[in-house]
Amino acid sequence: MIRDYFRILVVDLCTGKGSVAKVEGRNEFAGGSGLGALLFDIYGHADRPWDDPDQPLIFSIGALTGLFPLMSKTVCSFKSPYHDQFAESHAGGRSALAIRFADYDAIVIKGRAERLSCLSIGMKHLEVKDVHFLAGKDVFSTGKILRRMYPGEGHRSILRIGPAGENKSGMACINADTYRHFGRLGSGGVMGAKNLKGIVILGDGSFALPDNKEYSKVYKQVYEKMTATDMMSKYHNLGTAANLNALNELKSLPWRNLQSTRDDEITGITGEKFADDTLLRNAACAGCPVGCIHIGFVREKFMEQNQYLYRQVAYDYEPIFATGSMLGVTDAFHVLGIMDEVEKAGLDVMSGGVALAWATEAFEKGLITEKETIVPLAFGDAEGYKKAVYYLGEAENEFYTALGKGSLVAAAEYGGEDFACVLGQEMAGYATGETFYVAEGLGFRHSHLDSGGYSWDQKNDSKDVEAISDFLIKDETGRAFITSMVSCLFGRGVYNDEQLAQCLNAVGYSEIADSMDTIGERVRAMRWKVRFDTGYDPDAISIPKRYNEVTTWKGKTDPDFMAALKAEYGRRIRNLVSEEALERLGLKKIDKN
Repeated sequence: MIRDYFRILVVDLCTGKGSVAKVEGRNEFAGGSGLGALLFDIYGHADRPWDDPDQPLIFSIGALTGLFPLMSKTVCSFKSPYHDQFAESHAGGRSALAIRFADYDAIVIKGRAERLSCLSIGMKHLEVKDVHFLAGKDVFSTGKILRRMYPGEGHRSILRIGPAGENKSGMACINADTYRHFGRLGSGGVMGAKNLKGIVILGDGSFALPDNKEYSKVYKQVYEKMTATDMMSKYHNLGTAANLNALNELKSLPWRNLQSTRDDEITGITGEKFADDTLLRNAACAGCPVGCIHIGFVREKFMEQNQYLYRQVAYDYEPIFATGSMLGVTDAFHVLGIMDEVEKAGLDVMSGGVALAWATEAFEKGLITEKETIVPLAFGDAEGYKKAVYYLGEAENEFYTALGKGSLVAAAEYGGEDFACVLGQEMAGYATGETFYVAEGLGFRHSHLDSGGYSWDQKNDSKDVEAISDFLIKDETGRAFITSMVSCLFGRGVYNDEQLAQCLNAVGYSEIADSMDTIGERVRAMRWKVRFDTGYDPDAISIPKRYNEVTTWKGKTDPDFMAALKAEYGRRIRNLVSEEALERLGLKKIDKN
């Protein structure tokens, strides 16, 4: 069933009650990213801190969720504990289909529960249950208990936080159905601030598929592209872990807190190594035929029983970079062991790994000691890092509490700002050059997937500031639209503009199909508008000096070029929220009542 409005469940944790709201704007914002920004503009408070109880935590899906393969992600929108500005994080798993089968386009959670609680919702069900006995429990234990508390088959999704979220860490993630995450910018800390240990979404309803030949034809066309061609084979086979060796050869893989970009010790953590030695199986998000989730194993020995426990750990490129090359750990099983600790704590793996890489260099330089770190930190020491991850998640002392707020927060107190690898937040694993550093540093989500800056660097050595800025702005528009659908970005090669238009027309969303470019521009501008409203300033973002020292296949970083690109890209972003630009897209006419 399609509709020209959004059906929103609004939950108040203070009262334990909810209501359904009808929000106009389907043909203007599509869903997902666009809907999240729209709902924050309606329900959020730009002038209040991120942990104000009335700030919303928003989960939104898209117009094509449940109708086509890979339309399988949910967008989480919130005010971030990392920088106190509007933020957005995406996750796969089962949450998108669970929300669809509960017949909502989005869930808005406001208020703060009196005690640590779990929210469960369905098509005709809403309950806020006291789960104080889960306080301090790790993500795995919490998930196991919540599955027993809320039995159900099919479209049930369990979101939960670990100790990091309860401690309101700016690096805390929300674990989604064990192997997926709302990872970046601290969504888990928002749940912690709301006294919300878990969210169980019961997709206990149903919806009718379009009854026309065109829908069946287009669905088959998309499905065959994903399963009978090579378009998605990379993601199923070695997965994104294949990038490790490629980026290392390109001198673009961060090693040991970005002190180098290539190392011969890569052989121990390549995608091939993980697949040959550690891979147990592949898994997939609900509604996805590709199976890009690669699950390896770690083994833990219990000395008193002389027995072993085997645990499954999902891996891909970013986690391997963050807990492998960035920390100088070059054994695949040791990398998985660190990832396992990160998962239990409920930390974003990129933020946690990069932050500990900074801490290691700071330890080597004598800026911090074991008084702060509790355990000695050394590149390559996996056992030390596993303990440090635990302390970071637990906010064990003043140092780890500060580090949980971001590497630059800790560096401001202890020193070492020059070598903090922060581009708006702890960097993603692409030391590809100036375009990427600027794109991630200033980008809306500070994510490598905000734009193709990392890809530009791998293919171009041009220093044409205007051309690069044109590319970044245009590329963001298309990504803003596809994350409003909400497609997995791995599928953007399949879901080109022509294919998306066919999908939308086949299910009755012809107005959206006819306005994709305009909607992409509107969503992009709306997200930036809300971000600026909450304090974003591109001129206030600095790129640490460490990036001036990096050498890639193109040579050493050119600081003057990078500064010029940063200034121009920042100016272009400001132009997106000019009065004239917003008025052209009708954004000033949004009714908040």
